[in-house]
Amino acid sequence: MSDEDRVLWDRRWREGTHGSKEVAPFLPSLDALLPRSGAALEVAGGRGWNALWLADRGLDVTLVDVSPVALALAREAAAAEGLSLTTLELDLEEAPLPPGPFELVTCFHFLRRPLFREMTAVLAPGGLLVVEIMTRRNLERHASPSERFLLDEGELPGLVQGLEILSHDEAWRASDRHAARLVARKRAW
Repeated sequence: MSDEDRVLWDRRWREGTHGSKEVAPFLPSLDALLPRSGAALEVAGGRGWNALWLADRGLDVTLVDVSPVALALAREAAAAEGLSLTTLELDLEEAPLPPGPFELVTCFHFLRRPLFREMTAVLAPGGLLVVEIMTRRNLERHASPSERFLLDEGELPGLVQGLEILSHDEAWRASDRHAARLVARKRAW
């Protein structure tokens, strides 16, 4: 990611003009399936709403993002709520994910196709991958994000090689965004 992109993300997070200010609704809908202990990784998690929700469940969460501003906001929120949160400033176009193993890896609205191999590799045996990424169909109603950051319809299951897909769907969400959602498990053997 260019320095210009990092500056843009820092400005968006500083101004509060990007993203929701609450946990992604998909996560709480998976409550019965998600672990309540162990290590979790939130990929490109920005301000960390999802990471904080997972930490509150009892998980040892590592939040990775390119924006130091977003990560600082996440650390401040964690401290205010008395939660433990590890943050790592990483450019995911250049640096690898932390090695894990993680019982849970989440990725919301960030698309870098080669990253799926890495997310699979850092999962612990039996670990879950939870993903929500917008599809090209989103362009029917919204000019952004650009095609570069959108999945082709039906593409997501093919990106998670070696995992058992527990659920996958694509639809217009309550947020008025067309997104693919997937939950997959790494086999325990």
